Amino acid sequence: MTNCIAERVETLRKYLLRNGLSAFIFPSTDPHQGEYVPEHWQTRQWISGFDGSAGTAVVTLSDAALWTDSRYFIAASEQLEGTPFQLMKDGLPETPSIEEWLIESIHNSQFIIHNESGEGMVNGQWSMVNEQTVGVDGELFTSAEIEELRSAFGKAGILLRTDLDPAEELWTDRPPIPKNKVEIQPLEFAGESAESKIERVRQAMREQQTESLVISQLDDIAWLLNMRGSDVHCNPVFVSFVLLTLDDVTLFIDSEKLDETVEKYLKSIGVSIRPYGKPTLVSKDFNPIPSMKSVKNAAEIAGFRRAMIRDGVAMVKFLRWLKPAVEAGGQTEISIDRKLTALRAEQDLYRGLSFDTIAAYGPHGAIVHYEATPETDAVLEPKGLLLLDSGAQYQDGTTDITRTIALGPLTDEERLDYTLVLKGHIRLALTRFPDGISGTQIDALARYAMWQHGINYGHGTGHGVGSYLCVHEGPHQIRHTWKPAPLHAGMTVTNEPGIYRQGKHGVRIENTMIVVEDGETEFGRFLRLEPLTLCPIDLTPVIWDIMTPEEVAYLDAYHKKVYDELSPYLNEEERKSLPKPLPRRGE
Repeated sequence: MTNCIAERVETLRKYLLRNGLSAFIFPSTDPHQGEYVPEHWQTRQWISGFDGSAGTAVVTLSDAALWTDSRYFIAASEQLEGTPFQLMKDGLPETPSIEEWLIESIHNSQFIIHNESGEGMVNGQWSMVNEQTVGVDGELFTSAEIEELRSAFGKAGILLRTDLDPAEELWTDRPPIPKNKVEIQPLEFAGESAESKIERVRQAMREQQTESLVISQLDDIAWLLNMRGSDVHCNPVFVSFVLLTLDDVTLFIDSEKLDETVEKYLKSIGVSIRPYGKPTLVSKDFNPIPSMKSVKNAAEIAGFRRAMIRDGVAMVKFLRWLKPAVEAGGQTEISIDRKLTALRAEQDLYRGLSFDTIAAYGPHGAIVHYEATPETDAVLEPKGLLLLDSGAQYQDGTTDITRTIALGPLTDEERLDYTLVLKGHIRLALTRFPDGISGTQIDALARYAMWQHGINYGHGTGHGVGSYLCVHEGPHQIRHTWKPAPLHAGMTVTNEPGIYRQGKHGVRIENTMIVVEDGETEFGRFLRLEPLTLCPIDLTPVIWDIMTPEEVAYLDAYHKKVYDELSPYLNEEERKSLPKPLPRRGE
Protein backbone atom coordinates (compact mmCIF):
# COMPACT_ATOMS: atom_id res chain seq x y z
CA MET A 1 0.00 0.00 0.00
CA THR A 2 2.80 2.41 0.87
CA ASN A 3 4.32 1.92 -2.59
CA CYS A 4 0.94 2.74 -4.17
CA ILE A 5 0.73 5.97 -2.15
CA ALA A 6 4.26 6.98 -3.20
CA GLU A 7 3.38 6.33 -6.85
CA ARG A 8 0.17 8.37 -6.56
CA VAL A 9 2.07 11.28 -5.01
CA GLU A 10 4.66 11.24 -7.81
CA THR A 11 1.92 11.09 -10.43
CA LEU A 12 0.17 13.98 -8.72
CA ARG A 13 3.36 16.04 -8.79
CA LYS A 14 3.58 15.64 -12.55
CA TYR A 15 -0.04 16.79 -12.71
CA LEU A 16 0.84 19.84 -10.61
CA LEU A 17 3.65 20.75 -12.99
CA ARG A 18 1.43 20.37 -16.05
CA ASN A 19 -1.06 22.74 -14.46
CA GLY A 20 1.41 25.27 -13.06
CA LEU A 21 0.74 24.43 -9.41
CA SER A 22 3.10 24.41 -6.44
CA ALA A 23 0.78 22.36 -4.21
CA PHE A 24 -2.67 20.85 -3.85
CA ILE A 25 -4.92 20.53 -0.77
CA PHE A 26 -7.22 17.52 -0.26
CA PRO A 27 -9.88 17.96 2.48
CA SER A 28 -12.03 15.19 3.98
CA THR A 29 -15.28 16.69 2.76
CA ASP A 30 -17.55 16.46 -0.28
CA PRO A 31 -19.68 19.16 -1.98
CA HIS A 32 -22.18 18.68 0.85
CA GLN A 33 -19.71 19.34 3.69
CA GLY A 34 -20.51 16.05 5.36
CA GLU A 35 -18.39 14.35 8.02
CA TYR A 36 -18.86 10.99 6.32
CA VAL A 37 -18.75 11.11 2.54
CA PRO A 38 -19.47 8.75 -0.37
CA GLU A 39 -16.43 6.92 -1.71
CA HIS A 40 -16.45 9.08 -4.84
CA TRP A 41 -15.24 12.07 -2.83
CA GLN A 42 -12.79 10.31 -0.52
CA THR A 43 -9.86 11.92 -2.30
CA ARG A 44 -7.85 12.59 0.86
CA GLN A 45 -7.88 8.88 1.67
CA TRP A 46 -7.03 8.03 -1.95
CA ILE A 47 -3.93 10.25 -2.05
CA SER A 48 -2.65 9.59 1.50
CA GLY A 49 -3.92 6.16 2.54
CA PHE A 50 -5.23 7.56 5.85
CA ASP A 51 -8.82 6.44 6.35
CA GLY A 52 -9.92 8.42 9.42
CA SER A 53 -13.04 10.58 9.18
CA ALA A 54 -11.13 13.85 9.77
CA GLY A 55 -7.98 15.15 8.17
CA THR A 56 -6.48 17.23 5.38
CA ALA A 57 -3.70 16.09 3.05
CA VAL A 58 -1.34 18.56 1.34
CA VAL A 59 1.12 17.68 -1.41
CA THR A 60 3.79 20.00 -2.78
CA LEU A 61 6.39 19.26 -5.43
CA SER A 62 8.81 18.09 -2.75
CA ASP A 63 6.85 17.49 0.47
CA ALA A 64 3.61 15.93 1.69
CA ALA A 65 1.84 16.27 5.03
CA LEU A 66 -1.43 15.27 6.66
CA TRP A 67 -3.22 17.17 9.43
CA THR A 68 -5.60 15.33 11.77
CA ASP A 69 -6.83 15.71 15.33
CA SER A 70 -5.97 13.84 18.52
CA ARG A 71 -8.53 11.07 17.91
CA TYR A 72 -6.36 9.83 15.05
CA PHE A 73 -2.77 10.59 16.12
CA ILE A 74 -1.92 6.93 16.72
CA ALA A 75 -3.87 5.53 13.75
CA ALA A 76 -2.53 8.15 11.35
CA SER A 77 1.03 7.58 12.52
CA GLU A 78 0.70 3.88 11.72
CA GLN A 79 -1.08 4.34 8.39
CA LEU A 80 1.31 7.02 7.12
CA GLU A 81 4.45 5.08 7.99
CA GLY A 82 6.49 4.42 4.85
CA THR A 83 4.52 6.94 2.76
CA PRO A 84 5.71 10.40 1.65
CA PHE A 85 3.37 12.00 4.21
CA GLN A 86 4.46 13.40 7.54
CA LEU A 87 1.89 13.60 10.31
CA MET A 88 0.86 17.03 11.53
CA LYS A 89 -0.85 16.78 14.92
CA ASP A 90 -3.56 19.38 14.60
CA GLY A 91 -4.39 21.29 17.76
CA LEU A 92 -0.96 21.09 19.35
CA PRO A 93 0.81 24.44 19.93
CA GLU A 94 3.88 23.40 17.96
CA THR A 95 1.91 22.30 14.88
CA PRO A 96 1.77 24.91 12.12
CA SER A 97 -1.44 25.59 10.29
CA ILE A 98 -1.80 24.31 6.74
CA GLU A 99 -1.38 27.85 5.41
CA GLU A 100 1.74 28.49 7.50
CA TRP A 101 3.35 25.22 6.47
CA LEU A 102 2.54 25.70 2.79
CA ILE A 103 3.79 29.27 2.66
CA GLU A 104 7.11 28.29 4.24
CA SER A 105 7.44 25.19 2.08
CA ILE A 106 6.73 27.01 -1.16
CA HIS A 107 8.91 30.01 -0.40
CA ASN A 108 11.86 27.86 0.64
CA SER A 109 11.89 25.72 -2.47
CA GLN A 110 12.51 25.89 -6.19
CA PHE A 111 11.42 22.93 -8.22
CA ILE A 112 12.59 21.51 -11.50
CA ILE A 113 11.84 18.16 -13.07
CA HIS A 114 14.82 16.00 -14.03
CA ASN A 115 13.84 12.95 -15.99
CA GLU A 116 15.98 11.45 -18.68
CA SER A 117 12.98 9.95 -20.47
CA GLY A 118 11.44 13.37 -20.86
CA GLU A 119 8.44 12.36 -18.76
CA GLY A 120 7.16 15.40 -16.96
CA MET A 121 8.10 17.79 -19.73
CA VAL A 122 5.55 20.38 -20.72
CA ASN A 123 5.41 21.48 -24.39
CA GLY A 124 8.70 19.67 -24.98
CA GLN A 125 10.60 21.69 -22.38
CA TRP A 126 11.66 21.05 -18.80
CA SER A 127 8.95 22.40 -16.57
CA MET A 128 9.83 24.82 -13.80
CA VAL A 129 7.33 26.31 -11.41
CA ASN A 130 7.83 30.06 -11.41
CA GLU A 131 4.39 31.21 -10.34
CA GLN A 132 3.47 30.14 -6.85
CA THR A 133 -0.05 28.72 -6.96
CA VAL A 134 -1.92 26.39 -4.62
CA GLY A 135 -4.79 24.34 -6.01
CA VAL A 136 -7.99 23.08 -4.42
CA ASP A 137 -11.21 21.58 -5.71
CA GLY A 138 -13.46 24.51 -4.96
CA GLU A 139 -16.53 22.26 -4.85
CA LEU A 140 -15.24 20.74 -1.60
CA PHE A 141 -14.86 24.00 0.35
CA THR A 142 -17.32 26.57 1.62
CA SER A 143 -17.11 30.07 0.23
CA ALA A 144 -15.84 31.30 3.61
CA GLU A 145 -13.05 28.70 3.60
CA ILE A 146 -12.01 29.70 0.09
CA GLU A 147 -11.84 33.35 1.10
CA GLU A 148 -9.75 32.52 4.17
CA LEU A 149 -7.29 30.53 2.06
CA ARG A 150 -7.15 33.20 -0.63
CA SER A 151 -6.49 35.90 1.95
CA ALA A 152 -3.76 33.94 3.77
CA PHE A 153 -1.97 32.96 0.58
CA GLY A 154 -2.46 36.35 -1.02
CA LYS A 155 -0.57 38.08 1.78
CA ALA A 156 2.36 35.79 0.98
CA GLY A 157 2.18 36.40 -2.77
CA ILE A 158 0.69 32.97 -3.50
CA LEU A 159 -2.31 32.48 -5.80
CA LEU A 160 -5.21 30.12 -5.14
CA ARG A 161 -6.78 28.13 -7.98
CA THR A 162 -10.15 26.48 -7.33
CA ASP A 163 -11.16 24.90 -10.65
CA LEU A 164 -9.20 21.62 -10.65
CA ASP A 165 -9.92 18.09 -9.43
CA PRO A 166 -6.81 15.93 -9.98
CA ALA A 167 -8.64 12.82 -8.80
CA GLU A 168 -10.95 13.08 -11.80
CA GLU A 169 -7.96 12.46 -14.08
CA LEU A 170 -5.61 10.40 -11.90
CA TRP A 171 -7.90 8.14 -9.82
CA THR A 172 -8.36 5.45 -12.46
CA ASP A 173 -10.87 3.30 -10.54
CA ARG A 174 -12.69 6.14 -8.82
CA PRO A 175 -16.12 5.02 -7.56
CA PRO A 176 -19.08 6.76 -9.20
CA ILE A 177 -21.48 9.08 -7.42
CA PRO A 178 -24.02 6.68 -5.82
CA LYS A 179 -27.49 6.28 -7.31
CA ASN A 180 -29.24 4.27 -4.61
CA LYS A 181 -32.99 4.53 -4.19
CA VAL A 182 -34.45 6.82 -1.55
CA GLU A 183 -37.43 6.11 0.69
CA ILE A 184 -39.99 8.03 2.71
CA GLN A 185 -39.58 8.23 6.50
CA PRO A 186 -43.10 7.58 7.89
CA LEU A 187 -44.74 10.37 9.85
CA GLU A 188 -45.13 8.04 12.87
CA PHE A 189 -41.33 8.13 13.22
CA ALA A 190 -40.64 11.64 11.89
CA GLY A 191 -43.24 13.23 14.16
CA GLU A 192 -43.70 16.30 11.93
CA SER A 193 -44.71 16.62 8.30
CA ALA A 194 -42.30 17.92 5.68
CA GLU A 195 -44.73 20.76 4.91
CA SER A 196 -44.60 21.88 8.55
CA LYS A 197 -40.80 21.76 8.61
CA ILE A 198 -40.56 23.73 5.37
CA GLU A 199 -42.85 26.40 6.75
CA ARG A 200 -40.78 26.64 9.95
CA VAL A 201 -37.63 27.14 7.90
CA ARG A 202 -39.35 29.77 5.77
CA GLN A 203 -40.43 31.64 8.87
CA ALA A 204 -36.81 31.71 10.03
CA MET A 205 -35.82 32.95 6.57
CA ARG A 206 -38.32 35.80 6.79
CA GLU A 207 -36.96 36.80 10.17
CA GLN A 208 -33.46 36.93 8.65
CA GLN A 209 -34.74 38.67 5.50
CA THR A 210 -33.44 35.78 3.40
CA GLU A 211 -35.30 35.00 0.19
CA SER A 212 -33.45 31.80 -0.81
CA LEU A 213 -31.61 29.05 1.01
CA VAL A 214 -29.33 26.46 -0.57
CA ILE A 215 -29.36 23.33 1.59
CA SER A 216 -26.33 21.17 0.92
CA GLN A 217 -25.83 19.02 4.02
CA LEU A 218 -27.38 15.64 3.35
CA ASP A 219 -28.82 15.03 6.81
CA ASP A 220 -30.49 18.46 6.71
CA ILE A 221 -32.18 17.50 3.44
CA ALA A 222 -33.23 14.08 4.73
CA TRP A 223 -34.71 15.66 7.87
CA LEU A 224 -36.49 18.47 6.01
CA LEU A 225 -38.18 16.23 3.44
CA ASN A 226 -38.73 13.22 5.73
CA MET A 227 -36.78 10.99 3.38
CA ARG A 228 -33.88 8.58 3.87
CA GLY A 229 -31.31 6.91 1.63
CA SER A 230 -28.19 4.76 1.60
CA ASP A 231 -25.59 6.76 -0.32
CA VAL A 232 -23.20 7.22 2.62
CA HIS A 233 -21.81 4.31 4.61
CA CYS A 234 -23.72 3.93 7.91
CA ASN A 235 -25.63 7.19 7.34
CA PRO A 236 -29.17 6.98 5.89
CA VAL A 237 -28.87 9.98 3.57
CA PHE A 238 -28.92 10.57 -0.18
CA VAL A 239 -26.81 12.75 -2.47
CA SER A 240 -28.77 15.86 -3.42
CA PHE A 241 -29.18 19.60 -2.99
CA VAL A 242 -32.29 21.60 -2.10
CA LEU A 243 -33.06 25.16 -3.09
CA LEU A 244 -35.70 26.59 -0.79
CA THR A 245 -37.27 29.97 -1.51
CA LEU A 246 -40.22 31.66 0.10
CA ASP A 247 -42.41 30.23 -2.66
CA ASP A 248 -40.77 27.09 -4.06
CA VAL A 249 -38.82 23.98 -3.08
CA THR A 250 -36.54 22.33 -5.64
CA LEU A 251 -34.74 19.02 -5.08
CA PHE A 252 -31.64 18.55 -7.23
CA ILE A 253 -31.19 14.77 -7.46
CA ASP A 254 -30.46 12.00 -9.94
CA SER A 255 -33.90 10.85 -11.13
CA GLU A 256 -32.76 7.21 -11.04
CA LYS A 257 -32.94 7.43 -7.25
CA LEU A 258 -36.69 8.10 -7.24
CA ASP A 259 -39.42 5.51 -7.71
CA GLU A 260 -43.03 6.34 -8.50
CA THR A 261 -44.10 6.42 -4.86
CA VAL A 262 -41.38 8.91 -3.92
CA GLU A 263 -42.11 11.08 -6.97
CA LYS A 264 -45.78 11.26 -6.00
CA TYR A 265 -44.83 12.09 -2.41
CA LEU A 266 -42.54 14.92 -3.48
CA LYS A 267 -45.23 16.33 -5.74
CA SER A 268 -47.76 16.15 -2.88
CA ILE A 269 -45.54 18.30 -0.62
CA GLY A 270 -44.83 20.84 -3.38
CA VAL A 271 -41.28 19.81 -4.25
CA SER A 272 -40.12 20.02 -7.86
CA ILE A 273 -37.27 17.87 -9.18
CA ARG A 274 -34.19 18.91 -11.15
CA PRO A 275 -31.05 16.97 -12.17
CA TYR A 276 -28.33 16.68 -9.54
CA GLY A 277 -26.00 19.66 -9.28
CA LYS A 278 -25.39 22.65 -7.06
CA PRO A 279 -28.06 25.38 -7.43
CA THR A 280 -26.79 28.62 -8.94
CA LEU A 281 -28.56 30.84 -6.41
CA VAL A 282 -26.80 31.46 -3.15
CA SER A 283 -27.97 32.73 0.20
CA LYS A 284 -26.64 34.35 3.32
CA ASP A 285 -24.44 32.33 5.64
CA PHE A 286 -27.54 31.18 7.46
CA ASN A 287 -29.08 27.75 8.03
CA PRO A 288 -31.70 27.23 10.75
CA ILE A 289 -32.10 23.50 10.09
CA PRO A 290 -29.33 22.07 12.34
CA SER A 291 -30.76 23.82 15.41
CA MET A 292 -34.30 22.71 14.53
CA LYS A 293 -33.19 19.15 13.84
CA SER A 294 -31.24 18.90 17.10
CA VAL A 295 -34.36 19.32 19.27
CA LYS A 296 -36.28 16.07 18.98
CA ASN A 297 -40.07 16.02 18.97
CA ALA A 298 -42.20 13.64 21.03
CA ALA A 299 -42.40 10.97 18.31
CA GLU A 300 -38.64 11.03 17.79
CA ILE A 301 -37.94 10.77 21.52
CA ALA A 302 -40.37 7.85 21.81
CA GLY A 303 -38.60 6.24 18.86
CA PHE A 304 -35.23 6.66 20.53
CA ARG A 305 -36.54 4.97 23.67
CA ARG A 306 -37.89 2.00 21.71
CA ALA A 307 -34.68 1.69 19.70
CA MET A 308 -32.57 1.78 22.87
CA ILE A 309 -34.57 -1.11 24.33
CA ARG A 310 -33.94 -3.27 21.26
CA ASP A 311 -30.28 -2.23 21.18
CA GLY A 312 -29.95 -2.93 24.89
CA VAL A 313 -31.38 -6.41 24.46
CA ALA A 314 -28.78 -7.12 21.77
CA MET A 315 -26.01 -5.76 24.03
CA VAL A 316 -27.06 -7.83 27.05
CA LYS A 317 -27.16 -11.00 24.96
CA PHE A 318 -23.72 -10.12 23.62
CA LEU A 319 -22.18 -9.37 27.02
CA ARG A 320 -23.52 -12.63 28.48
CA TRP A 321 -21.92 -14.50 25.56
CA LEU A 322 -18.61 -12.63 25.49
CA LYS A 323 -16.53 -13.73 28.48
CA PRO A 324 -17.26 -17.48 28.19
CA ALA A 325 -16.48 -17.25 24.48
CA VAL A 326 -13.16 -15.52 25.17
CA GLU A 327 -12.26 -18.10 27.81
CA ALA A 328 -13.03 -20.88 25.32
CA GLY A 329 -10.52 -19.29 22.92
CA GLY A 330 -10.47 -18.31 19.27
CA GLN A 331 -12.33 -15.00 19.50
CA THR A 332 -10.86 -11.92 17.82
CA GLU A 333 -11.81 -8.27 17.48
CA ILE A 334 -13.44 -8.96 14.12
CA SER A 335 -15.30 -12.08 15.25
CA ILE A 336 -16.92 -10.36 18.24
CA ASP A 337 -17.88 -7.44 15.99
CA ARG A 338 -19.68 -9.91 13.72
CA LYS A 339 -21.41 -11.51 16.70
CA LEU A 340 -22.72 -8.19 18.02
CA THR A 341 -23.84 -7.08 14.55
CA ALA A 342 -25.74 -10.35 14.10
CA LEU A 343 -27.53 -9.87 17.43
CA ARG A 344 -28.53 -6.34 16.47
CA ALA A 345 -29.71 -7.51 13.05
CA GLU A 346 -32.26 -9.76 14.81
CA GLN A 347 -34.03 -6.69 16.24
CA ASP A 348 -37.11 -5.10 14.69
CA LEU A 349 -36.59 -2.05 12.46
CA TYR A 350 -32.82 -2.67 12.22
CA ARG A 351 -31.37 -0.87 9.19
CA GLY A 352 -27.62 -1.34 9.69
CA LEU A 353 -24.76 0.00 11.77
CA SER A 354 -24.55 3.69 12.66
CA PHE A 355 -20.74 3.56 12.33
CA ASP A 356 -18.09 0.91 11.94
CA THR A 357 -17.64 -0.90 15.25
CA ILE A 358 -14.56 -0.11 17.32
CA ALA A 359 -13.65 -3.44 18.94
CA ALA A 360 -10.26 -2.60 20.45
CA TYR A 361 -8.46 -5.06 22.71
CA GLY A 362 -5.55 -4.11 24.95
CA PRO A 363 -3.19 -1.59 23.29
CA HIS A 364 -5.63 -1.09 20.42
CA GLY A 365 -7.98 0.59 22.92
CA ALA A 366 -5.60 3.55 23.02
CA ILE A 367 -6.35 4.24 19.33
CA VAL A 368 -9.48 6.36 19.73
CA HIS A 369 -11.07 5.47 16.38
CA TYR A 370 -9.45 2.07 15.87
CA GLU A 371 -11.00 -0.31 13.35
CA ALA A 372 -9.73 -3.88 13.19
CA THR A 373 -8.41 -5.19 9.88
CA PRO A 374 -7.30 -8.74 8.98
CA GLU A 375 -3.73 -7.52 9.55
CA THR A 376 -4.39 -6.03 13.01
CA ASP A 377 -7.14 -8.39 14.21
CA ALA A 378 -6.11 -9.23 17.77
CA VAL A 379 -7.00 -12.47 19.53
CA LEU A 380 -8.89 -11.80 22.77
CA GLU A 381 -7.50 -13.38 25.94
CA PRO A 382 -9.10 -13.71 29.40
CA LYS A 383 -7.21 -10.73 30.74
CA GLY A 384 -7.05 -6.98 30.23
CA LEU A 385 -9.58 -4.54 28.80
CA LEU A 386 -11.74 -4.57 25.69
CA LEU A 387 -13.05 -1.20 24.49
CA LEU A 388 -16.22 -1.69 22.44
CA ASP A 389 -17.74 1.40 20.77
CA SER A 390 -20.69 0.52 18.56
CA GLY A 391 -24.13 1.55 17.40
CA ALA A 392 -26.99 0.79 15.06
CA GLN A 393 -29.49 2.46 12.81
CA TYR A 394 -33.09 1.56 13.55
CA GLN A 395 -35.86 3.23 11.60
CA ASP A 396 -37.10 4.87 14.79
CA GLY A 397 -33.74 5.87 16.29
CA THR A 398 -29.95 5.82 16.12
CA THR A 399 -27.81 4.32 18.88
CA ASP A 400 -24.24 4.98 20.03
CA ILE A 401 -22.77 3.18 23.04
CA THR A 402 -19.31 2.41 24.41
CA ARG A 403 -18.55 -0.16 27.06
CA THR A 404 -15.10 -1.07 28.32
CA ILE A 405 -15.10 -4.65 29.54
CA ALA A 406 -12.69 -6.50 31.82
CA LEU A 407 -11.97 -9.87 30.18
CA GLY A 408 -9.98 -11.08 33.19
CA PRO A 409 -7.32 -9.86 35.64
CA LEU A 410 -6.38 -6.16 35.37
CA THR A 411 -3.40 -4.07 36.40
CA ASP A 412 -3.78 -1.39 39.08
CA GLU A 413 -3.36 1.24 36.35
CA GLU A 414 -6.18 -0.25 34.26
CA ARG A 415 -8.49 -0.29 37.29
CA LEU A 416 -7.67 3.30 38.24
CA ASP A 417 -8.17 4.58 34.72
CA TYR A 418 -11.47 2.74 34.45
CA THR A 419 -12.70 4.14 37.75
CA LEU A 420 -11.71 7.72 36.89
CA VAL A 421 -13.55 7.50 33.56
CA LEU A 422 -16.62 6.10 35.31
CA LYS A 423 -16.52 8.91 37.88
CA GLY A 424 -16.36 11.47 35.06
CA HIS A 425 -19.26 9.84 33.23
CA ILE A 426 -21.38 9.84 36.39
CA ARG A 427 -20.48 13.39 37.40
CA LEU A 428 -21.67 14.72 34.05
CA ALA A 429 -24.79 12.55 34.18
CA LEU A 430 -25.68 13.95 37.62
CA THR A 431 -25.20 17.59 36.64
CA ARG A 432 -28.05 20.07 36.82
CA PHE A 433 -27.46 23.10 34.61
CA PRO A 434 -29.29 26.20 33.34
CA ASP A 435 -31.21 26.08 30.07
CA GLY A 436 -29.26 27.59 27.20
CA ILE A 437 -25.71 27.16 28.42
CA SER A 438 -23.06 25.73 26.09
CA GLY A 439 -21.76 22.20 26.40
CA THR A 440 -18.30 23.70 26.84
CA GLN A 441 -19.43 25.05 30.20
CA ILE A 442 -20.05 21.58 31.62
CA ASP A 443 -17.28 19.64 29.86
CA ALA A 444 -14.85 20.05 32.77
CA LEU A 445 -17.16 18.05 35.04
CA ALA A 446 -16.44 14.89 33.06
CA ARG A 447 -12.68 15.54 33.34
CA TYR A 448 -12.41 16.69 36.96
CA ALA A 449 -11.57 13.35 38.60
CA MET A 450 -8.93 12.45 36.03
CA TRP A 451 -7.46 16.00 36.10
CA GLN A 452 -6.73 15.49 39.79
CA HIS A 453 -4.51 12.58 38.72
CA GLY A 454 -2.82 14.58 35.95
CA ILE A 455 -4.77 12.80 33.20
CA ASN A 456 -6.72 14.22 30.25
CA TYR A 457 -8.14 13.19 26.87
CA GLY A 458 -8.07 15.03 23.57
CA HIS A 459 -11.50 14.36 22.09
CA GLY A 460 -14.83 15.94 22.91
CA THR A 461 -17.04 14.54 25.65
CA GLY A 462 -20.33 14.54 23.77
CA HIS A 463 -22.05 15.03 20.43
CA GLY A 464 -25.63 15.05 19.24
CA VAL A 465 -27.20 11.93 17.71
CA GLY A 466 -29.66 11.96 14.82
CA SER A 467 -33.10 10.37 14.69
CA TYR A 468 -32.43 7.59 12.15
CA LEU A 469 -29.85 9.97 10.75
CA CYS A 470 -26.15 10.68 11.27
CA VAL A 471 -24.67 9.39 14.52
CA HIS A 472 -22.73 12.67 14.85
CA GLU A 473 -25.09 15.63 14.83
CA GLY A 474 -24.67 19.26 15.80
CA PRO A 475 -24.57 22.10 16.30
CA HIS A 476 -24.29 21.45 20.07
CA GLN A 477 -21.41 19.50 21.58
CA ILE A 478 -19.86 18.90 24.98
CA ARG A 479 -16.16 19.60 24.56
CA HIS A 480 -13.24 21.52 26.03
CA THR A 481 -12.82 23.84 23.04
CA TRP A 482 -15.41 26.59 22.75
CA LYS A 483 -18.64 25.59 21.04
CA PRO A 484 -21.27 28.25 21.69
CA ALA A 485 -24.36 26.28 20.59
CA PRO A 486 -26.76 26.17 23.56
CA LEU A 487 -28.25 23.07 25.17
CA HIS A 488 -32.04 22.80 25.29
CA ALA A 489 -34.56 20.19 26.37
CA GLY A 490 -35.16 17.59 23.66
CA MET A 491 -31.57 17.43 22.44
CA THR A 492 -29.71 14.15 22.37
CA VAL A 493 -26.06 14.20 23.39
CA THR A 494 -23.51 11.52 24.25
CA ASN A 495 -21.57 11.31 27.50
CA GLU A 496 -18.23 9.65 26.71
CA PRO A 497 -15.10 10.57 28.69
CA GLY A 498 -12.03 8.39 28.17
CA ILE A 499 -8.41 7.69 29.05
CA TYR A 500 -5.88 6.35 26.54
CA ARG A 501 -2.38 5.05 27.25
CA GLN A 502 -0.46 4.35 24.06
CA GLY A 503 0.82 0.80 23.87
CA LYS A 504 -1.19 -0.24 26.94
CA HIS A 505 -4.96 0.22 26.95
CA GLY A 506 -7.90 2.55 26.46
CA VAL A 507 -11.04 3.19 28.52
CA ARG A 508 -14.23 4.90 27.40
CA ILE A 509 -17.75 4.67 28.83
CA GLU A 510 -20.53 6.17 26.72
CA ASN A 511 -24.27 6.54 26.99
CA THR A 512 -26.51 8.49 24.67
CA MET A 513 -28.47 10.98 26.79
CA ILE A 514 -31.54 13.15 26.30
CA VAL A 515 -31.63 16.68 27.72
CA VAL A 516 -34.74 17.02 29.90
CA GLU A 517 -36.25 19.76 32.03
CA ASP A 518 -35.42 19.69 35.74
CA GLY A 519 -37.53 22.42 37.24
CA GLU A 520 -37.59 26.19 37.36
CA THR A 521 -36.39 28.47 40.13
CA GLU A 522 -36.20 32.23 40.61
CA PHE A 523 -32.90 31.97 38.67
CA GLY A 524 -34.46 30.40 35.61
CA ARG A 525 -35.14 27.02 34.03
CA PHE A 526 -32.80 24.11 34.73
CA LEU A 527 -32.01 20.97 32.77
CA ARG A 528 -30.34 17.60 33.30
CA LEU A 529 -29.19 14.63 31.25
CA GLU A 530 -31.26 11.43 31.28
CA PRO A 531 -29.68 8.26 29.88
CA LEU A 532 -31.36 6.77 26.83
CA THR A 533 -28.85 3.94 26.46
CA LEU A 534 -29.86 0.79 28.33
CA CYS A 535 -26.93 -1.53 28.96
CA PRO A 536 -25.04 -2.67 32.07
CA ILE A 537 -21.77 -0.95 32.95
CA ASP A 538 -19.02 -3.39 33.92
CA LEU A 539 -18.42 -3.05 37.66
CA THR A 540 -15.60 -5.57 38.08
CA PRO A 541 -12.78 -3.03 37.36
CA VAL A 542 -14.09 -0.41 39.80
CA ILE A 543 -11.96 0.72 42.74
CA TRP A 544 -14.80 1.23 45.20
CA ASP A 545 -12.71 3.08 47.79
CA ILE A 546 -12.61 6.17 45.57
CA MET A 547 -16.28 6.08 44.59
CA THR A 548 -18.60 8.41 46.49
CA PRO A 549 -21.97 7.31 47.92
CA GLU A 550 -23.67 9.54 45.36
CA GLU A 551 -21.83 7.81 42.50
CA VAL A 552 -22.70 4.36 43.83
CA ALA A 553 -26.34 5.41 44.17
CA TYR A 554 -26.33 6.59 40.57
CA LEU A 555 -25.01 3.22 39.37
CA ASP A 556 -27.72 1.42 41.34
CA ALA A 557 -30.44 3.66 39.93
CA TYR A 558 -29.10 3.29 36.38
CA HIS A 559 -28.89 -0.49 36.61
CA LYS A 560 -32.40 -0.67 38.08
CA LYS A 561 -33.59 1.31 35.07
CA VAL A 562 -31.78 -1.10 32.76
CA TYR A 563 -33.36 -4.08 34.50
CA ASP A 564 -36.88 -2.61 34.53
CA GLU A 565 -36.75 -1.64 30.84
CA LEU A 566 -35.03 -4.73 29.43
CA SER A 567 -36.12 -7.64 31.62
CA PRO A 568 -39.48 -8.16 29.81
CA TYR A 569 -37.51 -8.96 26.66
CA LEU A 570 -34.89 -11.25 28.24
CA ASN A 571 -34.96 -14.87 29.33
CA GLU A 572 -34.31 -15.90 32.91
CA GLU A 573 -30.58 -16.49 32.47
CA GLU A 574 -30.14 -13.15 30.71
CA ARG A 575 -32.02 -11.36 33.50
CA LYS A 576 -29.77 -13.03 36.09
CA SER A 577 -26.72 -11.64 34.31
CA LEU A 578 -27.78 -8.04 34.99
CA PRO A 579 -26.04 -6.19 37.86
CA LYS A 580 -27.44 -6.46 41.39
CA PRO A 581 -27.70 -3.55 43.88
CA LEU A 582 -24.30 -2.50 45.19
CA PRO A 583 -23.31 -2.66 48.86
CA ARG A 584 -22.91 0.72 50.51
CA ARG A 585 -19.88 1.60 52.58
CA GLY A 586 -20.20 0.21 56.08
CA GLU A 587 -22.75 -2.41 55.08
